Amino acid sequence: MLWILRFSGFFSAALVMIILSPSLQSFPPAEAIRSANHDGHLRFPFSPSDSLTQLSFRKSTTFRNADECGFSDHQIRGKTIVCDPSLVHVAITLDVEYLRGSVAAVHSILQHSMCPENVFFHFLVSETNLESLVRSTFPQLKLKVYYFDPEIVRSLISTSVRQALEQPLNYARNYLADLLEPCVKRVIYLDSDLVVVDDIAKLWTTNLGSRTIGAPEYCHANFTKYFTASFWSEKRFSGTFRGRKPCYFNTGVMVIDLVKWRWVGYTKRIERWMAIQKSHLIYELGSLPSYLLVFAGHVAPIEHRWNQHGLGGDNVRGSCRNLHPGPVSLLHWSGSGKPWLRLDSKQPCPLDALWAPYDLYGHSP
Repeated sequence: MLWILRFSGFFSAALVMIILSPSLQSFPPAEAIRSANHDGHLRFPFSPSDSLTQLSFRKSTTFRNADECGFSDHQIRGKTIVCDPSLVHVAITLDVEYLRGSVAAVHSILQHSMCPENVFFHFLVSETNLESLVRSTFPQLKLKVYYFDPEIVRSLISTSVRQALEQPLNYARNYLADLLEPCVKRVIYLDSDLVVVDDIAKLWTTNLGSRTIGAPEYCHANFTKYFTASFWSEKRFSGTFRGRKPCYFNTGVMVIDLVKWRWVGYTKRIERWMAIQKSHLIYELGSLPSYLLVFAGHVAPIEHRWNQHGLGGDNVRGSCRNLHPGPVSLLHWSGSGKPWLRLDSKQPCPLDALWAPYDLYGHSP
């Protein structure tokens, strides 16, 4: 049975590589994030307050460790030991609107992992009724759910170019060091609109060196676009980049050293910039710029293959995006176009077909 699962994973990865072409062009990261204020048509056909009975997912195949992983029982008396040093820790948010994407992301990670039983998922939620749905979809999944109180950050959130970027749960990643157990020293943070087509353990072993976070950087991007003219005109703000060589990075895929984060107190630094933004409006792109302000120029670079982002395109023009040239380990539909909604509307982009194999939405046949 194991070789069938491995072949399935290989086939999915091969499909990604078949679609790649030397002629594919990359797009400026800022344009992948900026989109219309009017994105209401890209939401679930019901309100998050509606009953979860309207959501159903097929039960996932059970994925087991390969022989090379060795014995990996991370449980004592049925309780998973989150502090086990051999675990790979992954943090993802869960909410009704993006739940379909989160489930697909988890499914993709398990399918392509050599040692899926070694992956521990930390789910950040602001709605407490999602855990049972996830557990029924992935009965063998090692997981813990952490409640994030929206009121912690609500007063710090300012207006963004897109309403979806103003949701409090988008800011939960700022508090991972506080929410997760102190024994969890490193975590991979992933957005809910992506799929992984490679072994997540490869990303986990990223060498961060002296840095606190690692992410793919895009130094060709016009960095000035991420902040307003008033930011650059005031030295008290723009001076924060003095002596640094800042590059854009997408915060939807990050490897985070939680020990260093806690030691330095980066959550407070991010909150300070959010407070400045609230009163001076120095940027427009939700939770991203505060990370650029704190970390840009101090990021451990990760291969671009680990964040082929911007596939969500721009819904004003209805545009579809191509992949950046090169190998692919992770496909990311950042931007306001989400593959599950475009597929349901029968107006998909070509690359949305690469997300579909991981979709577990709907009743079992």
